[in-house]
Amino acid sequence: MSHSLFLICSAQCSICTKTAQQLGEKPAKGMNTGIIYLAFAPFAIVGFVAYRWWKNNHSNS
Repeated sequence: MSHSLFLICSAQCSICTKTAQQLGEKPAKGMNTGIIYLAFAPFAIVGFVAYRWWKNNHSNS
């Protein structure tokens, strides 16, 4: 389910929204995909660190 939410969402700040409206539909979709792609990396890193921390604490108990 999280994958479907990830694909549906579009993330834009107000400046990016205005720029995307001026560019048209195809570049706007590419811009949204780029924003989502760049936002994914920090979430993946934090998720990996949290998982390793949880697993380490869980195995010590």
